[in-house]
Amino acid sequence: MTMSSSSFLRQLSGKEGWKSTSRRWGGGTGNGGFQSYNWKQMEELNNMCGGGGNGYQNNGGGGLVMRKRVMVVVDQSSHSKHAMMWALTHVTNKGDILTLLHIVPHSSNSNKGSSSADSSSSAAHLASSLGSLCKACKPEVEVEALVIQGPKMATVISQVKKLEVSVLVLGQKKPSTLLTCLCGPSSEEEFVKQCINTLDCLTIGVRKQSKGMGGYLISTRWQKNFWLLA
Repeated sequence: MTMSSSSFLRQLSGKEGWKSTSRRWGGGTGNGGFQSYNWKQMEELNNMCGGGGNGYQNNGGGGLVMRKRVMVVVDQSSHSKHAMMWALTHVTNKGDILTLLHIVPHSSNSNKGSSSADSSSSAAHLASSLGSLCKACKPEVEVEALVIQGPKMATVISQVKKLEVSVLVLGQKKPSTLLTCLCGPSSEEEFVKQCINTLDCLTIGVRKQSKGMGGYLISTRWQKNFWLLA
């Protein structure tokens, strides 16, 4: 399956002259057929990871049993890209939608207009590049890239609710022991923790292990740093 030629750009709501954008790769539309997770469905996630993301596809007659939307918060960091690829390979199935959410903070400098335009252009390019990569790696999954300007936590909360997200995946990096002792958890760590503990959808923190260790460390509302060898 090649990338659909009908891929398009949608304009979302914008503030202060900055327009958020969305791009989708794939043929499906709307939220019909999505099934939401709740916190008691952790066993389903374990089965999904254990099966390499190949379960929950067909019923006895070959029809789709569950269609879900998986969202990943992405940026230019390597750990967010690792989380994106983990979500693509371990959580998404054929027919699912993978939404890549790139959040751009409001500009506060004097050259607001120029800075906003530059941010819009670079953010759109990043989101489009990541979306194309995901679609090339797993064509049977629909991919949507969203670029939205606003406060990070509030934007995630609103988009999770608006898009009826089933699973939210967040990248994590190894915290510095010294900085944690001196300054406490970083704002990024606090963001992931807040998402895991407050959002209604199943929220997963993902950290890729070092080359020597392999696998991923997975954190959820119930488990922290669960070592997944996959």
